[in-house]
Amino acid sequence: MTRRHLADRPVRLRGAGLLAMAAAALLAAGCAGTGGVPTTDVTATLPLPAPDAPGDEAHSPQADEAPPAGPLAGLTVVIDPGHNGGNADAPEEINRQVPAGPGTKSCDTVGAETAEGYPEHEFTWDLSQRVRDRLEAEGARVVLTRQDDTGVGPCVNERAEIGNDAGADAAISLHADGAPAGYRGFHVIAPGEVAGYTEDIVEPSMRLAEDVRDRFAELSGQPPAGYAGEDGIDVRTDLGGLNMSTVPKVFLEVGNMGDPTDAGHLADEAWRDRAAAGVAAGVADYLRRE
Repeated sequence: MTRRHLADRPVRLRGAGLLAMAAAALLAAGCAGTGGVPTTDVTATLPLPAPDAPGDEAHSPQADEAPPAGPLAGLTVVIDPGHNGGNADAPEEINRQVPAGPGTKSCDTVGAETAEGYPEHEFTWDLSQRVRDRLEAEGARVVLTRQDDTGVGPCVNERAEIGNDAGADAAISLHADGAPAGYRGFHVIAPGEVAGYTEDIVEPSMRLAEDVRDRFAELSGQPPAGYAGEDGIDVRTDLGGLNMSTVPKVFLEVGNMGDPTDAGHLADEAWRDRAAAGVAAGVADYLRRE
């Protein structure tokens, strides 16, 4: 984005073979008392199904799969992977003006990229899935605003609407900045007060911003940006994705794709895993306290 613009998954038994194994294990283990409660954890004897592939249908907002029990059970998080892979080929659509608060803004933008050609939309899609997996492992219901990296949009107002319609307890939009080389670090963007739009979310969004800032800095090792905001937090009133939100929401600019050091981090898979851990931890801290 340019400057201006854990509990394991429940084991699901599939097929007659697995059901037969379960029945055999129950008979072998026996039952305690009159309630027929097995004394042995039968699922421990069964083979685990293969994990879902990234972007699998099971993670879509329409899926019926119940999240595992965990400290975040019953809570909903919306993750917004910034931009999309098809935006560059759809200039008319992404330049279309849409509601963004008191005024309008372009539907979306193409996003930034590193000098080596690693695009922001690909980075945010990868990072969002890593964050999703961690939050789902703690029992949260997670909704992504897009289900692949090949489409166009959604527009900024639609991204906010997805969080609103989901009744999200927290929403976070993931981005990478496109500032000049020499400027590096991360910053969290929180909504400022916009009359008629953001009054109800300013305070909880700031608490979310502080939690994400603290845990992201701790677990990713990325320093707060010295060129945007103060102490890693930038308050803005010009972003439609925040102005149109009715749920607590922040943007995270994970690093600067225009800086060689930050760009090296963003392109590194091991670092992205640490970054995802930091984002998820910050969101989880906020949800537990709220």
